[in-house]
Amino acid sequence: MSAVTTSAAIGRPALPVARRLAPLVILGLLALLPLATALGLPAHWLTLVTRAMIFAVAALSLDLILGVGGLVSFGHAAFIGIGAYGTGILITEGQTELLIALPAILLVCAAFAAVTGYVSLRTRGVAFIMITLAFGQMAFYFAQALSAYGGDDGLTLYEKSTLLGREIFGNRTGFYYIALSTLAFCYWLARRLVASRFGRVLRAARENAVRVTVTGYDVDHVRLGAYVISGMMAGLAGFLLANQTDFVSPAFMSWQRSGELIFMVVLGGVGSLHGAIVGALAFLIAEDVLSAWTQNWKAIFGPLIVLFVLFTQGGIAGLMTKLRGRRDG
Repeated sequence: MSAVTTSAAIGRPALPVARRLAPLVILGLLALLPLATALGLPAHWLTLVTRAMIFAVAALSLDLILGVGGLVSFGHAAFIGIGAYGTGILITEGQTELLIALPAILLVCAAFAAVTGYVSLRTRGVAFIMITLAFGQMAFYFAQALSAYGGDDGLTLYEKSTLLGREIFGNRTGFYYIALSTLAFCYWLARRLVASRFGRVLRAARENAVRVTVTGYDVDHVRLGAYVISGMMAGLAGFLLANQTDFVSPAFMSWQRSGELIFMVVLGGVGSLHGAIVGALAFLIAEDVLSAWTQNWKAIFGPLIVLFVLFTQGGIAGLMTKLRGRRDG
């Protein structure tokens, strides 16, 4: 195997200008939404898009291992649940300080990801999917067993997290910009990781792990590192979700929620990162619109997503790329 082959496997890809600008345009439009609500857009949309951005952080974290690393996790919602329950339990016990709670939550998510990732990454393909599903269900049933914190009924929060004693999540517009800033930071972090040597090795291992191993890289350690970072990012989304909803429930970490995260990534475009953001926004907004229209919205929503993914073959990000290609042609 030649050095040229190795360089090609982990070389830095050149992104088109349009693809580099797409996330900036998306984040810029999101930043203008509060202005639109001030001009007459229903205030409900501010809450809805805040929730969508929180799930966009979780979808982005999944895309880091699914789209870049080729690891299909069907238990990723467990990290959202750990972040949410960590927040809820700490608030219930009187610890609302963000500077204490958030590092503790991220540390627990990292530990859970390290242990479960170490075991899961010893498998491949369908076995990996099933073992991540099993770990996710273990977390789900553990949350149900927490009778001191609501058990299956969930836990209502009567306070929110604070920063140096100050309430920062009570104002709806302020919370919106906190969620937007978190999403922008997570996207920047994910993009930097993907562009680094770490990310290039992760991407190359998705194509041919044996070849990358022969060149001297420890593929298992790289994948485990990506899994831990992804879990911490999803835990951060859980922290924000608990503060928005003032309620945590085992349903946050159910396998159905993990499936929805995969749908968001696929809908937006696997591996594009900004596609995960678009996919989460499209998923949550379409869900809200259809549920307001009919009680049987799931019977319409499911087939629409399936048909869209089948015919676009690349999600929303892929569709936009094709449209730009036709316009330029």
